[in-house]
Amino acid sequence: MASNTLVSRRGSTARKSARRGNEGAADRSRQRTLISPAQLGRRRGKVFYWVVFALVMVLFTVVFLGPLYWMVTGGLKTTQEVVQSPPTAFPSSIHTENYKQAWTVMDLSRLLFNTLYYAFGALAFQLIFDVAAAYSLSKLRPVFGKVILGMMLATLMIPATVLVVPQYLTVLDVPVFQRNLVNSPWAIWLPSVTNAFNIFLLKRFFDSIPGELLDAAAMDGASPLRTLRSIVLPISRPILGVVSIFAVVGVWKDFLWPMLTLPDPNKQTLNVGIYSLASGVPENVLIAALTIASIPTLLIFLIFQRNIMSGLTAGGLKG
Repeated sequence: MASNTLVSRRGSTARKSARRGNEGAADRSRQRTLISPAQLGRRRGKVFYWVVFALVMVLFTVVFLGPLYWMVTGGLKTTQEVVQSPPTAFPSSIHTENYKQAWTVMDLSRLLFNTLYYAFGALAFQLIFDVAAAYSLSKLRPVFGKVILGMMLATLMIPATVLVVPQYLTVLDVPVFQRNLVNSPWAIWLPSVTNAFNIFLLKRFFDSIPGELLDAAAMDGASPLRTLRSIVLPISRPILGVVSIFAVVGVWKDFLWPMLTLPDPNKQTLNVGIYSLASGVPENVLIAALTIASIPTLLIFLIFQRNIMSGLTAGGLKG
C-alpha cells in the first residue's frame, strides 16, 4: 500500500515537473525575438532597438506616404513650379483654385457618378452570384464541385491582359443573345462577376461555419435558400464587407477595360476620363484631378481597414 502511494506521488511529481517544463518552454518561445530581453534591458540594446525602429518607420513612411504627399502638394503649385527641375519639396505659394478648376474643367462630378454607378452595380452582382457560388461549393457539395473550384482557382494563374482580347470579342457579340455591350454598363458588370478570388474567400469563410447550425435549420424545415438568407449571411458580415470593398476598388482603379468598352465620353469612368482630358489641361490641374480621384478609395480604406483585416483572417483558423 505504501509502495503504491509512493509511486502515485512520484507520478504526480513527474507530471507537475513536466507541466512546468512545458510552461517554461512556452514562455521562452513567446519571448524569443530578434533581440533577447536581456540585451534589450541594456542601454546599448535599447539605443539600437529605437534607432532601428525609427529608421524603419521613416523608410516606410517615405515609401508609402511620399507619393501621396507629392500628389497633394503638386496640385497646390503653379505650372512652372511643378515642371521645374530640381522639384521643390514645399509649394512656394498655395493655389487651392487648382482643385476647383480641375473639378469644373474636367467635369469630375460626372466622372465620379459614372464610376460609382459601375462600381456599385458590380458590387451587387458579385454579392448575388459569388455568394451563391461559394455557398453551393462549400455547403451544398455539388457533383464535381472540387473540379469546378480547381478550375476557378486556375484562372488566377492567368494574367488579366491575356484575357482582354477574348473578353472584348465576347462583349462585341455576346454568344446566344447576339448583343453588342460596348458603351453599356453590362460590359463592366458581367466580367466583374467571374471573380475567383472573391469566391475562394467566401468559400473559406463558409467552410468555417459549424455544420450543426445548418443541420438545426434543416430540421426546422428551412430550405437551403432560407438557411443562406437567415443564418449564413448574418454571420458572414466581415467577409461580405471585404468582398464589397474589393469589388468597389477593383472597378474604381481599372483603366484598360473601361477604356476599351466605354469609348463614349459621357459614359467613361474617372480614370479614363482624366486620361482622355489630360492633354488639354496644365500639369498642376491634372495632378489636382488625380488627387480628387484618389480621395474616395483612401477614405474607404481608412474607414473600413478593421473590417478588411478581420475579414481576411476570418475562416483561416479552426479550433
